[in-house]
Amino acid sequence: MERRVTAWTAVLVALAACAALPATTTANKISVNWMPNTNYTVWEQTHGPFYKGDWLVFYYTSGQADVVEVNESGYNRCDATNAIYNYSKGRSFAFELNETKTYYFICSFGYCPGGMKLAIKSQKLPPPSPPPSGHDKSAALARAHAGVVLYAAVAALAALLRMV
Repeated sequence: MERRVTAWTAVLVALAACAALPATTTANKISVNWMPNTNYTVWEQTHGPFYKGDWLVFYYTSGQADVVEVNESGYNRCDATNAIYNYSKGRSFAFELNETKTYYFICSFGYCPGGMKLAIKSQKLPPPSPPPSGHDKSAALARAHAGVVLYAAVAALAALLRMV
C-alpha cells in the first residue's frame, strides 16, 4: 500500500510541476536530402523559416557529395576555394545555425551549377505567444479548467500524504 501511495504521490507531483511550466519555443531539426538535380532555392522557401539554434542535417551519398559552407561570393560562383567549412565524411552532417545571418552551402563535386547549393537565412526565435485576452470565453474556460486540475492534483497529493 505504501509503495502505491508513493508512486501516486510522485505522479501527482510531476503533473503539478508540468502544469506550472510555461510554454517554450524550441529549435528544430531540419533534414536536408542533399542530392544532385534538386532546386534548393525552392526547398528553402518551402521548409523555412529557419531560426538561430535550428539544426540542418544533410543526408547524402558517401563519396558522391559533400557539404561545403562558403561565403556569398563562393555560393554565387559555386567556388569552394575559400571554404569556411568542408564536410565529406560519412553519409550525414549536422550543422547548427548558431548565429542570425545567412549561411551558404554548396556541393563541390560538380553539382553546384545544377542547383545543389543552399542559402539559409537564420532569424531570432520569435517571442512566445501572448496569453489569450481576458475577453475570450474559451481561453477563460481553459484557464479555469487548468486551475481546477492543478487544485485537484494538490488536494489529492495532500490527502495521500495524510494517509502515510
